[in-house]
Amino acid sequence: MVIFGGFSATRITPRPHGSRLLADGSRSWQLGDGLATMVTAQAGARRVLVLGLCGASEFELSCLADTTLPPDVAWRWPGAYAVVEETADSVVVHTDPAAARPVYATRYAGGWAWSTSARMLASLTGAAVDTQRLACALFLPSVPALAGTRSFFAGIELLNPGHRIELPADGGSARHRPVWRPEPLSGRQPGLQLHDALAAAVALRTTADSDLSSDLSGGLDSSSVAVLAAESLPAGQRLNAVTVHPDGNQAGADLRYARLVAARSGRIDHRLLPLTGDHLPYTAITEIPVTDEPLPSTLTRARLTAQFVWMRDEFGTRTHLTGDGGDSVLFQPPIHLADLIRHRRFGRAVSEATGWARLRHTGVPPLLRDATRAARTSRTQALHRLAETVGTPDRDDHGTVTWFPLVPFPAWAEPPACYLLVQAGREAVTAKDPLTGLDASVRVLVDEIREIARTATADAALAAVHGIDLQNPFLDSAVVDTVLRTPLDQRPALHRYKPHLASAMVRLLPTELAARTTKGSFDADHYAGMRANLPDLTNLADGYLADLGLLHPARFRRHLRQAAAGLPMPLATIEQALAAEAWLATHHRAPTQDWTYDQARSNSHD
Repeated sequence: MVIFGGFSATRITPRPHGSRLLADGSRSWQLGDGLATMVTAQAGARRVLVLGLCGASEFELSCLADTTLPPDVAWRWPGAYAVVEETADSVVVHTDPAAARPVYATRYAGGWAWSTSARMLASLTGAAVDTQRLACALFLPSVPALAGTRSFFAGIELLNPGHRIELPADGGSARHRPVWRPEPLSGRQPGLQLHDALAAAVALRTTADSDLSSDLSGGLDSSSVAVLAAESLPAGQRLNAVTVHPDGNQAGADLRYARLVAARSGRIDHRLLPLTGDHLPYTAITEIPVTDEPLPSTLTRARLTAQFVWMRDEFGTRTHLTGDGGDSVLFQPPIHLADLIRHRRFGRAVSEATGWARLRHTGVPPLLRDATRAARTSRTQALHRLAETVGTPDRDDHGTVTWFPLVPFPAWAEPPACYLLVQAGREAVTAKDPLTGLDASVRVLVDEIREIARTATADAALAAVHGIDLQNPFLDSAVVDTVLRTPLDQRPALHRYKPHLASAMVRLLPTELAARTTKGSFDADHYAGMRANLPDLTNLADGYLADLGLLHPARFRRHLRQAAAGLPMPLATIEQALAAEAWLATHHRAPTQDWTYDQARSNSHD
């Protein structure tokens, strides 16, 4: 897995052992390999670096050094990439709006150090784990605004996505300027434009590695990616598409839909991977690679590891596509009802509230009351209220229309956890929002998509251990930008399931799949895995989270046993705690990165 980084200062600086400079005279480096490649363009003392997978042509890239970079340079083309300008006075980082290629920075030796890995910078500065950031991930992962730009390491900041950030060579204050704002565009054809953006994102990957493979879960997202990949392959070549299923059971709905997709395409070699007891969730969750933050796939590590090894050994996969991110990008949050009311679309608000209430088995009046209240509440006002209510026992906003839905605060949380959440809430209130004035649903989606895209880089590290580059085309900034610019009157109804994607793929997917609104469930495996691994899971209670004062071991073990027994209770915070503890265990046992000085450069400076 490739990591980029560099320094704003022009003097001799260290670089990670095993890395290489991006160009002669550059202050930037690359460690590792993968589809994320580096392209440089230079004019005099100014150098432009495109870091990541980018769909720009060679001519377009060559022109970058000769002109002022356009504001949309980090999302103008398909791909997930950042753009860095090196000059004698500073380094300027252009971050992608979706945070699919996150960039971090910290002050170092009188200047700035930056990298696409927060842990890499932490190894440079000796930074410890940021306990407040950890608390936010543990107890309110559904509210990304609480974390702000904090990384999981103290003093290492995430550079704001969709910004132009200047890091001065003298270590002066970083200058942030927002350059991306998803204002709605009129005259749109949402289905057609989504098709074109997603197809370009997929084709970029197939061009980079035509021997790639793809998930084919039977759902709309992975099926769309798979058929677009098959369509974009060179003539005569076929796509290896993978469907996992319970061992001994090939009658499930997911597998049936996947078979329909493969048959309709005609260019897919459908590969089946049966899941056994060795692949149960919660199995050996501490055997994860070291990453910048807890892996979203920690609990399913055993299944994913087996899949990666099988794909690599069975048909030589080096690059693998997923439909991950589709749910977030195409999701319509409940606060969309508040937008309808604020824009006086009252008839549509009632219609959509009725459809949503029918799906959720709830009443329409409460939804409309919540939506009316939310329509009168700004994001800043909602953050004020959030700071006053985080940590409230038994508070559960599931199913309500609100800016920041709270989940129940667990009984096993220790008082310092609540204090840290309150502090995070107060900091969020004072943080400047560069996207004020957007519709509430769009603003909520921006936070959600960025959280999913950033954490997806941790999952990619799990695949990289087995020599596979994991790619998520739905999280390309060009795709995200296309979806979020849809005007209110063309946005899908709250109760409809991804109608724009179904429209975009109508020519390529079976009609049965386009009409599908549910996915198969692995809940039985989930509880079976928790029961099978309960001794190992309870042992994690007396770990780093307890030492940090966030978790009460005895109460946590009791809740784990109750959950494994199938007693009804919220599982989100328990799962987050297990993933965080596994990440901490891996982080503390893994060696830190060694940094070295380039001897040749040092000698030339003597």
